[in-house]
Amino acid sequence: MRIQLSDHFTYRRLLRFVASPVLMMVCTSLYGIVDGFFVSNYVGKAPFAAVNLIMPVLMGMGTIGFMVGTGGSALVSVKLGEGERELANRYFSMLIYAAGAVSAVLSALCFFFTPAISRALGAEGELLGYCVLYGRILFAAEPVFILQNMFQNFFVTAEKPGLSLKMSVASGLTNMVLDYLFIAVFGWGIAGAAIATALGQAVGGIVPVFYFAHKNDSLLRLTKTGLERRVLLLACMNGSSEMVSNLSMSVINILYNIWLMRLAGEDGVAAYGIIMYVNFVFQAVFIGYTIGGAPVVSYHYGAGGQAELQNLFRKSLVLMCAGGIGMTLLAELFNVPLVRIFAGYDPGLFAMTCHGFRLYALAFMMMGVNIWGSAFFTALNNGVVSAAISFLRTLVFQIAAVMVLPFIWGMDGIWLAIVAAEVLALLVTVLFFVRERSRYQYW
Repeated sequence: MRIQLSDHFTYRRLLRFVASPVLMMVCTSLYGIVDGFFVSNYVGKAPFAAVNLIMPVLMGMGTIGFMVGTGGSALVSVKLGEGERELANRYFSMLIYAAGAVSAVLSALCFFFTPAISRALGAEGELLGYCVLYGRILFAAEPVFILQNMFQNFFVTAEKPGLSLKMSVASGLTNMVLDYLFIAVFGWGIAGAAIATALGQAVGGIVPVFYFAHKNDSLLRLTKTGLERRVLLLACMNGSSEMVSNLSMSVINILYNIWLMRLAGEDGVAAYGIIMYVNFVFQAVFIGYTIGGAPVVSYHYGAGGQAELQNLFRKSLVLMCAGGIGMTLLAELFNVPLVRIFAGYDPGLFAMTCHGFRLYALAFMMMGVNIWGSAFFTALNNGVVSAAISFLRTLVFQIAAVMVLPFIWGMDGIWLAIVAAEVLALLVTVLFFVRERSRYQYW
């Protein structure tokens, strides 16, 4: 049975609707983990450290897709809720074309400056060579990565979350199979990992273009359109919180790596990289829920469905709180086997990573509510509040924590910085929920 944005959502219906985006994000994070597994176990610790040094910059560029995708899907969903389908398609098309053009220019610039970027991150000698090789291949593929991130949101808006999942599975399987062939069979090393990732991203970024460019049974289709600067600006402003969140994560990862290079060298960077790979899977559940749930909120807000907006707010808050507790327990229970996948060959690295992840995992208790809170205000087209939550959570609080706590607790301070930031962000999120309730009447 097809679930529509206009439906009334019980817990069961809501979970069914968001299941595909959640699985999609988990699949996306898993094929990133496969890269780490093959590089760590088949290529070596130095190339693995290089991947983790340059990856924050690559992911930082990808935030353009998250920004325009989340902000744009909210605008498009509101227009669909208001019954203006033709205008919604024009907005959708313009945003896809504009993001593709901008990403191509940025990709070329980053490709040219990859050596300088790598040196600025602290890479030198052998590490520098690995960073440049891996970085240049994936900088060349950034436009399709950005489109892939955008289509993850627009598939849900088009009432086709199942297709989004299929695209993610296809991308992930492409990456996984090619990782095995290029690294384990052909011995292409770190270049093989980068090529496999780029080709996987191409599947997720290019195939949806053909789907939406032709007649389909979804709510959206690529059409002729012109540049509408106001709409593009609104989409960027509305989705700025998601960009801030993801871009801040990249900045924070760079700061973590700088501290860890000082305190523990390449082992510290490798340990943090492993924790990030595992973190991506757990965080993907929360992000997937917001990708699936946000267009529903936007639709009912645009349609004036006050009762359903209140229903979605209550149920989402319950699910995020329960999910946060569950994620923390799972992370603590499966800490050792998860870390062993990447670092079982090195006892020192294994011990350091297990200890760090036990502390880091405490953040999952608050993370779900904070991620959803920011996305909820994006769905209501309140980019200012959404950006404030994300900016404080992912940048201000984390920078303050990572700059101060290592002086107090050393390495433990680095692992606990995320926990401190999430606690402070939870207080801010709750304050905004209370402050904005009279405006939107979501409880």
